[in-house]
Formats: sequence, structure tokens, C-alpha cells
Amino acid sequence: MGKYSIKEIERITGIKAHTIRIWEQRFQFIEPHRTETNIRFYDDEHLKTLLNISVLIKNGQRISQISKLSTPEIRNELERVAHQTSTEGDFFAVQVDALVVAMLDLDEFHFDKIIGSGALRYGFENVMIRLIIPFLQKVGILWSTGEINVAQEHFMTNLIRRKLIVAIDANIGKITKKERFILFLPDGELHEIGLLFAKYLIRMRGFPILYLGQSVPLPDLIAVAKEYKPDHFLTYFTLGQGLTKTQTYIQKMQTEFPNSSLCICGPLAPEIKNNLHPGALHLSSIESLTELLETLS
Repeated sequence: MGKYSIKEIERITGIKAHTIRIWEQRFQFIEPHRTETNIRFYDDEHLKTLLNISVLIKNGQRISQISKLSTPEIRNELERVAHQTSTEGDFFAVQVDALVVAMLDLDEFHFDKIIGSGALRYGFENVMIRLIIPFLQKVGILWSTGEINVAQEHFMTNLIRRKLIVAIDANIGKITKKERFILFLPDGELHEIGLLFAKYLIRMRGFPILYLGQSVPLPDLIAVAKEYKPDHFLTYFTLGQGLTKTQTYIQKMQTEFPNSSLCICGPLAPEIKNNLHPGALHLSSIESLTELLETLS
């Protein structure tokens, strides 16, 4: 069972702590647990309830109406709202929180349905940028508080990874550009979703790619790259192995491949940004990657 403070619930759901306290007093459909010192805390069921309420309120319903609904009735309302959202913004605002609930419930069918319906309506690239990435940011909050476990994280990342691989395979078109990319994660880096999405974006724009994936030892990367002769490397740094070690890694890459650019993404990238050598690019967002690709077109 997860154990959340009211401030953590506020960060995840977007509902102010003050508002939650008022709801508890007025409607009594949320009854938090209490520590021995009378401090509120909430469990996974509370979190899922508040996420669902947040979705309904964003779509114009009043808390006084929602408080009278049973759990099955709330689910029916969520289904109705999901089908009736008329704009992209409404759809994605609803479904980010719905994905969090599906993850907490380990509900693969619902998880797949949300992503699939979004891709049909708005395209896979839009779903990644406006649904999956905001969802992963919320997951990051849950992970930082220790409220999701390794099994839940693996459940979620493997489903997204599968969606990305299917989308990449389904959209392989002609290579129309000359500049070549190698995509890889350094040795010890295992979080592949960002790299796979970069592959999707680059390949959709017609660039040739050599995709090496997770945890590639540096000597092996150098050996393969000398054969492939890429114009660009793209990688993610997420584990934070220390600035000095990362800088040494980058220097080695640039010494071996002085005529290739090194594109650096991921949570550690801003730390590296101010110490980059010429030829290394800090890509702070999906937009910065797509802008780079536009300049190469």
C-alpha cells in the first residue's frame, strides 16, 4: 500500500491541499488515515479516487455531484468524458491521470486502450509528446516518493516500450536524408524509452540510423562507430554517474570522432551543459531535437 502525505497528493493530482481538506469536511467521501500524532496520510485507493475526481472536475463537473457517485458510476463518467472530449487539450488532460490509475491498478487493457485511442485520434507522435511524457513526469514524482515499486515501473515502461517498437516498425519508410545517426545508451544506462522515441522521430524524418540500445560499453561503441562513420551520436544520461566521469566519457567520444556531433539528452544533460566541449549539443526537450532535425533536412 502506498503512503502519501497531503502535499504529495497535491503534487500528483494538482488538487490543492486546502481543497482536499475542505472536501473531507464537507463531503466525507475521502477519509484519510492518521498517524499516531494525528497527521493525515493517504493510500493508493485515495490517490486513484482523487485522480479520477480531478479528471471529472477538469471537464466541468462539480464536486457536490461527484461526491454522490459510487465507484462504478465514477468509472462510467470517466468513460463518457474520454469519448466526448472534443479537443486535443481536453483529451490529453483527461488521459494523463487515467494512465496513472491504470498503472497503479496494473491494468494492461486500460493502459493499451488509452494510448491506442489517442494514437488513432491525434497520431502517435502527439500521444508521446502530450500524453506519455507528462505521464512519465507524474510517475517520476511517484518514484521519488517511493510510492511505486519496481514491478509497477517495469509494467509501465515495458508497455510503452512495446508501443514504441510497434510504431517504429509500422512507419519505416524510405531513407531520404544522408546524415547518419548512431543512437545508444552508455554502459550501465538502461532507461530506453527516450532513446526509442528519438529513433522514431529521426527515422520518421528519413534519416539512416544505427540503433545500439541499452548499456553499450564504450570500446564496443567506438569499434562499431568507426565502421559506420556516423555524422551524429545521440545518447541519454540519466543515472548521474558524476560530472567528472561523464565529462571524461564525452571527451573520449569527441577525441575519437572529432567530425561527428554528440547530442546529449536526459535528466543529467543540464548538469553537463555548461561543461560541454565544442561539437556536443545539449538537447533539453523533444522540441530541441525536432528543431535540430529540421536544420539537417
